[in-house]
Amino acid sequence: MSPTSSPAGASLSAARRARELTDAAGGRVADVLVVGLGATGAGAALDAAARGLDVVAVDAHDLAFGTSRWSSKLIHGGLRYLASAQLDVAHESAVERGVLMERTAPHLVHAQPFVLPLTPLVSRGQAALAWAGFRAGDTLRLAARTARATLPAPRRLSALETRHLAPALRSGGLRGGLLSWDGRLTDDARLVTALARTAAAHGARVLTRVRALELTASGARIRDELTGEEGEIRARAVINASGVWAGDLVDGIRVRPSRGTHLVLRSDDLGPLPAGLHVPIPGETNRFVLVLPQDDGRVYVGLTDEPVEGEIPDVPAAPETDIGFLLDVLGSVLDVPVPRDAVVGAFAGLRPLLDTTPEGRPGTAPRTADISRRHAVLTSPDGVVTVVGGKLTTYRRMAEDAVDAAVAARRPAVGPSPTATLPLVGAASPGALAALRAPRRLVRRYGTEAPAVHALASADPRLGERVLPGHPTTGAELLWALRHEGALDAADLLDRRTRIGLVPEDRAAALAVVRDLVGEAAALRD
Repeated sequence: MSPTSSPAGASLSAARRARELTDAAGGRVADVLVVGLGATGAGAALDAAARGLDVVAVDAHDLAFGTSRWSSKLIHGGLRYLASAQLDVAHESAVERGVLMERTAPHLVHAQPFVLPLTPLVSRGQAALAWAGFRAGDTLRLAARTARATLPAPRRLSALETRHLAPALRSGGLRGGLLSWDGRLTDDARLVTALARTAAAHGARVLTRVRALELTASGARIRDELTGEEGEIRARAVINASGVWAGDLVDGIRVRPSRGTHLVLRSDDLGPLPAGLHVPIPGETNRFVLVLPQDDGRVYVGLTDEPVEGEIPDVPAAPETDIGFLLDVLGSVLDVPVPRDAVVGAFAGLRPLLDTTPEGRPGTAPRTADISRRHAVLTSPDGVVTVVGGKLTTYRRMAEDAVDAAVAARRPAVGPSPTATLPLVGAASPGALAALRAPRRLVRRYGTEAPAVHALASADPRLGERVLPGHPTTGAELLWALRHEGALDAADLLDRRTRIGLVPEDRAAALAVVRDLVGEAAALRD
């Protein structure tokens, strides 16, 4: 990979959306219609378009509106699944992690160090088990053929080294720590944006604010959520990738959502964190609370795994019980526990786990934490393909399997998926990325497009100013999102193209500036 400008056709904008929605609803029959533009849906749109198929992909809201923006921003190597003997899932996770880190998105996915502190709450037996797990995880890395330079080896740490990597830890009784590595996304929503834009560069029509009202094997009845107008998109194959809402569109699909809650703290509340933390959950042998330092002056702490009953909300709430649980576990290893009023934000995502409980026997359901993260591709009697389950790390494999099923059902003459070696917009080799003349923070978010984003700020000093004091996002990044990343309004900018909105106080402070910029961009467009 070498640094290049944006591929032709990769820019998503309001004007392009309007043109392509008119085209898609104009009677032309697409090869594939994808419903849902989270990681799996955007991945399916890219997979199908990269095989040369004519693709339309729609979402009722925005790119990464659902579960794909509420993750831990981690690309896991499958260690957890080894412990439960899900060897195939573990290997698949390790392979897909390597694909992202070394081939398709090295600008967005980097190695993240984690420290497991050996406190008095961690017995020597538990420490030995954790160390064996980290060594097994390194064997997974080797089996997946991910280079040692990409993911360093785990090692034991002295108490002094552990405190150096996490100064906020309680020193009393600290025996040392275990250092391990995994993949970390700069931003999960940015991965989805890159997938959608790469799909668009291959000819896919990517349409946000288009709701699928009804699905059949030959297309969908849709509504433009901006105008209220209804119409139809016709297609030879239909893929339902709507996550926790999959059962609303296809009969017989039963999803058992599991809520994963994260806290948002200011970095100052925990002090310097050169590494993340694995904090063991008391009474659990293979579950941890994760402490995840970010590049924007924040720290995420998560996550829970709780079943959700009833109607699925567009934006899940983080209940006080989850917040209290996470603070308690975090406080078990800190010198000074984090008080409730230091939690400046919280977010919750719903995992779309496949419900395999026999109908009419809900009492036999296992804990959501114990449900397999294997994905499933199901074809309804009338031919609609639905993909559910899985996790962010394996989105590409899920998308490939869904497109394979759709292709098999309709038998268009297409070849195998090329996405395991297809770089996303902005991708380049580490050496090429390091040579780019742009701030490192922009390179980690935009890859080879970072110089173009930086040029916007250089050309107009007003665009180079920060949108919010104490947060690194500039007006140039917002303008870039409106021109090239499909953002249509202030919510898209605050909540998905950037993560300002994770802290309500910050969102409110930035809202007026962002709305002004959206209005100016619309006036220039008109």
